[in-house]
Amino acid sequence: MSDVDGKGSRLDLREEPDGILCVALHGDMSEETMRAMMAALRRVAESSREVLVLGDLRRAGTIPAPARKVAAEVMHTARLDVAAAVGASFSVRVVVTLTTKGVQLLTGRSYPLAYFDSESEARAWLLAQRDALRAKGRPVA
Repeated sequence: MSDVDGKGSRLDLREEPDGILCVALHGDMSEETMRAMMAALRRVAESSREVLVLGDLRRAGTIPAPARKVAAEVMHTARLDVAAAVGASFSVRVVVTLTTKGVQLLTGRSYPLAYFDSESEARAWLLAQRDALRAKGRPVA
């Protein structure tokens, strides 16, 4: 696990044996923290495996415009295949969904994103998506 401290935020990153990149955000997302998360996505993508992200947003704060701008800029060079979020508040869901849609429009690449109340539900869904990627070459929504 690696911790990245940004101004008022902390990002815990952990790559698990089943191929899931676990990301836990504590506090507000800084530009530095967003860059660290995008670097982790690129590292997983360079390994030629599926990029599955499980985001723990239970302690997430805001995602300000500068951090969203970094995501839009960096996602041109990072690949994400499937994402699941756990415990996101309504306002965080709105911002994440809008940012995701914007990035997908800019890059021309789409990926499923789903929200869950429990980590076990999110993990099961991610692994099912991974199996669909492997079997059919694309995830099931």
